[in-house]
Amino acid sequence: MSGGKAQGFSSAILNLIFQATTITVTTPSGSGQLAINGTSGQPTQLWVSLHTSSPGASGNQSTNEAAYPSYARQSVVRSSSGFTTSSGGSAVQFVSNLSFPTSTGSPSETETYFGIGTDSSTAGTLLYFGPLSSSIAVTSAGITPQLTTTTSISEA
Repeated sequence: MSGGKAQGFSSAILNLIFQATTITVTTPSGSGQLAINGTSGQPTQLWVSLHTSSPGASGNQSTNEAAYPSYARQSVVRSSSGFTTSSGGSAVQFVSNLSFPTSTGSPSETETYFGIGTDSSTAGTLLYFGPLSSSIAVTSAGITPQLTTTTSISEA
């Protein structure tokens, strides 16, 4: 069987993951919840990482992760105040620009990918990753990497 995912369902999946919105569907008896945001222990934020190359589909949040001095993953609240769904519903973007800590020295590296996962500092579960539209050269102290509101995550 081949096919695709309906646009409305793609949007519902993105809203569940990035905005903690329950997926409600029509059933023969009215409506029901196909997927619900957890009632306990669910993450209230997601963690954004930078990578020097693709972490790959089998990677985790630490795979090829940035290592410049002072680097740290940045949190984004898992709600409509952290992420917005595109008008077509097939992609999400950050509500505001996301700045990473300013580099305090060497090593020099170039960030080419970003990732979104569930942990602030360990291997964690990598949920989505993708290439940056423009690489970010962190070549010396004083450089502050930033992802803008045009950074997009899609559910294909």
